[in-house]
Amino acid sequence: MRRLRDRQLPPRLRDLQDEVEGYAREFGLDFFEVIFELLSYDEVNMVAAYGGYPNRYPHWRFGMEYEQLSKGYEYGLSKIYEMVINNDPTYAYLQESNSEVDQKLVMAHVYGHADFFKNNFSFAHTNRKMMDEMANHATRVRRWIDRLGLEVVENFIDRCLSLENLIDYHAPYIKRGPPRVPEGEKEPERIEGLRADREYMRYYINPPEYLEELRRQREEAERQKKRFPERPQRDVLLFLLEHAPLEPWEQEILAIIREEAYYFAPQGQTKIMNEGWASYWHSTIMTQRALKASELIDYADHHAATMAVRPGALNPYKIGLELFRDIEDRWNKGRFGKEWEECDSLVEKQRWDLQLGLGRQKIFEVRRLYNDVTFIDEFLTPEFCLEHKLFVYGYNDKHQAWEILSRDFKVIKEKLLHQLTNFGQPIIDVVDGNFENRAELLLVHRHDGIDLKLDEARLTLENLESLWRRPVNLHTRVDGKGVILRFDGKEHSERRADL
Repeated sequence: MRRLRDRQLPPRLRDLQDEVEGYAREFGLDFFEVIFELLSYDEVNMVAAYGGYPNRYPHWRFGMEYEQLSKGYEYGLSKIYEMVINNDPTYAYLQESNSEVDQKLVMAHVYGHADFFKNNFSFAHTNRKMMDEMANHATRVRRWIDRLGLEVVENFIDRCLSLENLIDYHAPYIKRGPPRVPEGEKEPERIEGLRADREYMRYYINPPEYLEELRRQREEAERQKKRFPERPQRDVLLFLLEHAPLEPWEQEILAIIREEAYYFAPQGQTKIMNEGWASYWHSTIMTQRALKASELIDYADHHAATMAVRPGALNPYKIGLELFRDIEDRWNKGRFGKEWEECDSLVEKQRWDLQLGLGRQKIFEVRRLYNDVTFIDEFLTPEFCLEHKLFVYGYNDKHQAWEILSRDFKVIKEKLLHQLTNFGQPIIDVVDGNFENRAELLLVHRHDGIDLKLDEARLTLENLESLWRRPVNLHTRVDGKGVILRFDGKEHSERRADL
């Protein structure tokens, strides 16, 4: 895709940006400089296909994404209103065909995202110059394409992308490694050698050369007993980078895929909070400051479309916005803490209002310290689920139809947390790089009650084997029984086994 030419906003839009930015700062939002680009709908689709970046490495999936977005726009099925990039400065895009009220709404929404990117702990470790880094990645990949050919490089990228979720999402916040034993805490075991009944004979029966050989043999035995890696490793891509027999170009491309996976991970971990926060502030800024009377109907129509809830689906804009509003209301009225939890009177709880006025302060604190899992775990309440008619649905085999399975708060919360933890994907660890002493790779699925999709698991093993260049094994549970799936480069097999 060609690089986007520099676009200066028209005077009217520059004035709107200054106005909306002033309102955002007035409400206490804190963000890097925001640069808006004005694009046609086709250019918006091109940038969106690249994940919001004007320059990415060549790959067919970006073209497929562009075609899907273009068809959705042409047939009136979808429309991109805003895109904003976690960068310093923060880049955002406006569509030329949007009305003025839409442009204001998008700007207000963008400033909410920009504040979240800068201040939420999940993004503190991310590369704030990723716009430049993406361009560097594109240059490096194109260089290898020129040397090796598009098909070779693209096929390898396909395999890497199928494994990009096999990273340790908590690695930026938790340092993992082998346990360290403080110096002097444990003395090395003494090598005795053969038994000597008389002390003066000990030297002759166990000469130094013999004891040294015993020591070497024991160390070798201990080394053989140790697993490689010494403890389960969640970051499968890092393990492959460090130990798989990859060519230099393969190692470089895999490192690029892994770096981008870690960069985008916080956006997936905070989707509900991020969209809820941006929606809260576009709603607040528009209704309390920026909205003209003549724009009310258009704003209400477009805001309602964003907040629309499809049956059986979770809208992150809606659930995030309403949870932030609920937190603000609860902390304004003092509906938290020991006294509130111990109150058994429904009538008293309905009238409860200590007029603390701590709501705005609390939501700024939440914005900084939580991600989606902790956000839902901490602030989702039975009252909130009842008010917003949340439920769990599923397929009823008996009735051959999709039905509401439960409205119970605990069931709803457990379902939400399961969907959000590790993005609802299985947790896989590398546990042995020399499985059964055959240089085979062994991975273990941390079973959480839901079996793997075996067809997808087998495809993943094929891609892992192509990087490891040796057979790959995966231990999981199927119908409650331990199973090891294996791919040796030619065929799949499985056997019962419990580790």
